[in-house]
Amino acid sequence: MEIEKEIKSTKFTNNYHRASINIIYTYNWLNNLIKVELDKSNITNQQFNILRILRGQHPQPATINILKERMLDKMCDASRIVDRLVQKELVTRSTNRTDRRSVDIQITDKGLELLESVHMEHAMIEGLKNNISDEEAQQLSNLLDKFRG
Repeated sequence: MEIEKEIKSTKFTNNYHRASINIIYTYNWLNNLIKVELDKSNITNQQFNILRILRGQHPQPATINILKERMLDKMCDASRIVDRLVQKELVTRSTNRTDRRSVDIQITDKGLELLESVHMEHAMIEGLKNNISDEEAQQLSNLLDKFRG
């Protein structure tokens, strides 16, 4: 559906303004799709992102700095998110043996099992496949890369 119909407004300064509003609206639309899937597992998008990063590192640990570098949402507090994941027993935290100032974070078996049960990629992919072709998805991805510079 066109952005004008979605937000019930046609007052855009120009096509750049329309595109910016469309990106923000679409980000929130996609986030809602993701939230519905993650709510089933009682985790947030940021928690899911950290678990995926740790799964990619597994069996090696990661540090908070590694998590911050790789997170999709650069504005969130990785330390607090890790605290919540520790409480849920999805990750462990331990002092690094070679550098006592550093903390190692590892995903637990429970965290790995949770990731296996979440079908977020399927929800996102289906949302796109129902509306655009594979070629259009490639073009969209390329345009978004170009947009960010």
